[in-house]
Amino acid sequence: MTDIKELLLSRIRDVADYPAPGVVFKDITPLLADPAAFTALTDTLAELALEHGATKIVGLEARGFILGAPVAVRAGVGFIPVRKAGKLPGATLSQAYDLEYGSAEIEVHAEDLSAADRVMVIDDVLATGGTAEASLRLIRRAGAQVAGVCVLMELGFLGGRARLEPALEGAPLEALLQV
Repeated sequence: MTDIKELLLSRIRDVADYPAPGVVFKDITPLLADPAAFTALTDTLAELALEHGATKIVGLEARGFILGAPVAVRAGVGFIPVRKAGKLPGATLSQAYDLEYGSAEIEVHAEDLSAADRVMVIDDVLATGGTAEASLRLIRRAGAQVAGVCVLMELGFLGGRARLEPALEGAPLEALLQV
C-alpha cells in the first residue's frame, strides 16, 4: 500500500491561495491525467468496495462521479450519482445538511436503490464530512444498506471523520491518503 500512496501523492498538486487566500487546494487533475496513477486508484477503490460487499457505488457530485463510475465498472457493480438538488429528473429523495458556511441539499433517484443493495460511497476528499453524512442518511432512507465510505484523501484537520462516524453506524471509512 506504501507504493500506491507514494504514486497518488506524487500526482496531487498543491495550489496555494485557491479558492481563497490562505487555502492550499489539493488538485487531483494531474492524477486523473496519468493513466497509470488513475488505474491504480480505480483498482484500489474497487478492491475496497468488493472487500466490503458493495453491490452499488454512489458517487458524490462532482469529483465523486469521476472516481465512482470507473470504480463501479471495475468492481462489476452499478453506479448511482448523488446530485445537488434540482439536477435529477423524475422522482427523487432529498437530504438537506448544514455546511460551515450555510446549508445544501442532495438528491438521488429512489428507484435506483433497494433493500438488497449494499452501497459504497466514493468521493475524492473527506473534508468536514457534511456531504458524506447526508449521503449515508439518503442511502438508508432509500432502503439500502451502507457498505462504507471510501475517499482518495482525508483532510484530517477539518474533523470530518469525527462528524461522519456516528452516521456510519459501524460501516468502514477508508481514506487512501491522510493530509
